[in-house]
Amino acid sequence: MTVRHRLRSLATLAFMNGVVPMRTQPLYLLNTIASPLAFLFFIDVISRGELILYGIAGGFVLTMLSIGTGLQTDMTHYKQDLKFQDLIVASPVEAPVYVAGMALSELVYALPGLLIFLVLWIDRAGAPPLGDALTVLGVLVMVWAFASALGFTLATYFEDIRETFVFSPLISLGLSTLPPVYYSAGILPAWAQPLVYLSPTTYAADLLHRAFGITQLGPYLLPAGLDWLALGAFTVALFVLAAWKARWREP
Repeated sequence: MTVRHRLRSLATLAFMNGVVPMRTQPLYLLNTIASPLAFLFFIDVISRGELILYGIAGGFVLTMLSIGTGLQTDMTHYKQDLKFQDLIVASPVEAPVYVAGMALSELVYALPGLLIFLVLWIDRAGAPPLGDALTVLGVLVMVWAFASALGFTLATYFEDIRETFVFSPLISLGLSTLPPVYYSAGILPAWAQPLVYLSPTTYAADLLHRAFGITQLGPYLLPAGLDWLALGAFTVALFVLAAWKARWREP
């Protein structure tokens, strides 16, 4: 395929699975932002607004995780119910183009939610410096990337779309509520603090907390450079896993 055809395929997939469903069924948008906004609401009420920046940072991470891991639902539906992936396999469209197009379509769902959290961040902390804004953008792109790679890999193994209804919420909520995304790692017991660094979202949240000016606590706080390195390593590892273990063609 030429570059022009690849770009056209990306745009078609993003429009087909992103713009069209959002336009015909706006409740899809509510489903995407319901959990992040619910967490934000309770954190704001319970802390009387003092910890709202944690809620905003967590909302950014959970939104990107949800659309990334949610990719498995759409791709399982296209693969098992519509047999659309069989058509893609038989066409000139390569697997990376198909996955990237589907991931972009999921990103369409996230844009309204991300805009809400961006407005809340600016309202709470003022217009961010360019460096902090770029940090947030870079973190969100990486979270979306590694979550999409994980979602695609899992989708190639599921035989029934109902299986994705179990795993997708568990993965997105598990990676955003158990690690210190909505709270500071410093409040954990000393023995538990090193364990949170097994999750890629710990590094993503740490970078967001720094950009938001949230004070970080704990003896295991890493320099920002190591956070970027670890987050990048997790992202590359999940892409390698997708390339190695994903079942693009049926055996």
